[in-house]
Amino acid sequence: MQSVRTPIAVRYQETDQMGVVYHANYLVWFEIGRTKFIESLGFHYTDMEEHQIVSPVTNATIQFKKPIRYGEDAFVKTWLETYDGIRTVYGYQILNHKEEVAVSGTTEHVIVKKDTFRPLSLRKAFPDWHEAYTKQLNEE
Repeated sequence: MQSVRTPIAVRYQETDQMGVVYHANYLVWFEIGRTKFIESLGFHYTDMEEHQIVSPVTNATIQFKKPIRYGEDAFVKTWLETYDGIRTVYGYQILNHKEEVAVSGTTEHVIVKKDTFRPLSLRKAFPDWHEAYTKQLNEE
């Protein structure tokens, strides 16, 4: 299974009074990693948006293991955890400058019509994405 490693610049404004990255920012880093993962497969969220389709997060889990501080190098590793044609779950690890897992988690997504939020099948709406995701899972 393919994973994508994306460097993250730890910016001062992302830290709290303790000098560590504020917890909510890791979800933004997950999104950066997810976008790069999708792009590595040859797709873009704008492909969906041109059809008035968006992909909201329906669930997120996050585990904090080690702090990351301003000035440190960080990386987000992203992969496809599960996919069933409707729901897509991405897995993440935020690695610190020592290559240790600092944060891990998942986000679950569906696709919906932008105006009604009516759920759609990724399998039917974007068969190329479906094929790429199925291939990813079969490469394990």
